[in-house]
Amino acid sequence: MQGKIVKGISGFYYVHVVGSGIYECKAKGIFRRQNMKPLVGDNVEIEIISQADRTGNITGILQRQNMLIRPAVANVDQALLIFAAASPAPNFGLIDRFLVMMAYQKVPVLICLNKCDLVEEPIRERFRDIYRGSGCRLLFASAKEHSGIEALMQELEGRTTTVAGPSGVGKSSLINLLAPQACMETGEISRKIERGRHTTRHAQLIHIGTNSYIMDTPGFSTMYLPEIEKEELQQYYPEFVSYEPECRFQGCSHITEPDCGVKQALQTGNISPMRYENYCSLYAELKDRKKY
Repeated sequence: MQGKIVKGISGFYYVHVVGSGIYECKAKGIFRRQNMKPLVGDNVEIEIISQADRTGNITGILQRQNMLIRPAVANVDQALLIFAAASPAPNFGLIDRFLVMMAYQKVPVLICLNKCDLVEEPIRERFRDIYRGSGCRLLFASAKEHSGIEALMQELEGRTTTVAGPSGVGKSSLINLLAPQACMETGEISRKIERGRHTTRHAQLIHIGTNSYIMDTPGFSTMYLPEIEKEELQQYYPEFVSYEPECRFQGCSHITEPDCGVKQALQTGNISPMRYENYCSLYAELKDRKKY
C-alpha cells in the first residue's frame, strides 16, 4: 500500500492513504542503517500491522522530487506565501528573503495577500507593480469575506504546496477555508497519541483534494538567507536578467558601477524600487557575512 507522510512526531509517521485514511507507522530499521530519515511529504510504501487500529510499518521511500531545507520536507511542488495587505502592512524585505530562499531551492512561489478587503484598488495595483517581474503569481484574498478562495484553490489543485507566512496575517483562517476537514484529520492524529495535541511547531500536510495537499508550517518573523555568494544574489531577481546585457562591466553588481543596465531600468520604472532596495540590502548582508 502506498501513501504520503503527513506528519512525523517522535519516531511515529502518519501516512495518508487516499480512500483509506491515516495510518500510524514506524520506520523500518533499514532506513537508520542507510542514514535516511523519512520526511513529511515523502511518498512511501507501508505494510499494515492492524487494519482495525490503522497501524503499520514504512517499508520503502519512493524517489523524492525535491527536499527543502526549511522546513525539512519532501516533494513540494510550490510554496504559498501569505502576508496581509494591511493590518499589519506587508514586510517587503521579508517577502524578498523568502523568494530568494525558495528560488535557491528551485520551488515556484505564489504570493497571497490576505485582508484585501482593507485596501483599495490603487494599493493592489502597487503590489502588482512591485512583483510584476519577479516570476511569482500574486493573488488577493479575504478570509473575512471569503473572497479569492476559489482562485486560490485552482492554484493548489493537483499539487503539494507548502504554506508559510508571519503570524497575524490570517494564515490559519485561510487554511481553514481551504481545508475545512483539517481539524478532523488533525484530531485523528491527536487521538492516536497525546503528543499530537501539542505539535503546532511541526510541519503537517493536509489533504484537500485528489493528489492535492497543503503543508502548514509555523509562522516566522525572520528568514535566513541561503549560503550563497553575494555575486549569486542577482540570479534570484528574474527582472534583472533582460537588462544585464546593457551593463558596461561583466559581473556588474548593479550597485556602484556606472552605465548599469539594471539601474537604468530602475530609473525608467521598469524595475520596482522596492525590489531593488531589498536587493541592495540583501547584497550588503551577504557581503558582511563573509567578513566573519
